[in-house]
Amino acid sequence: MLAKRDLLAAGLTEAGFKVFKPGGTYFITTDIRPLGETDGFAFCRALPERAGVVAIPNAVFYDHRDAGAPFVRFAFCKQTAVLEEAVKRLKALAG
Repeated sequence: MLAKRDLLAAGLTEAGFKVFKPGGTYFITTDIRPLGETDGFAFCRALPERAGVVAIPNAVFYDHRDAGAPFVRFAFCKQTAVLEEAVKRLKALAG
């Protein structure tokens, strides 16, 4: 799982996300503000159509949703080929 985490973390970083590399979960939290985005809900709703990738808005885990608004998470408990394709698509989204 460490290799998968590192693969996705590196790809997300290259795509422009600020990445918070986890120590013990299947999810990587990212900050979308470096991409010019601030609303995790809107970002996650649009992401499947924009890139064919899904993410989860972290604000759903916050008592004060505004505090979590710019953070989204991606799961890396996937096949390596799936992660490689997701990274490719996210890099294309960034531009």
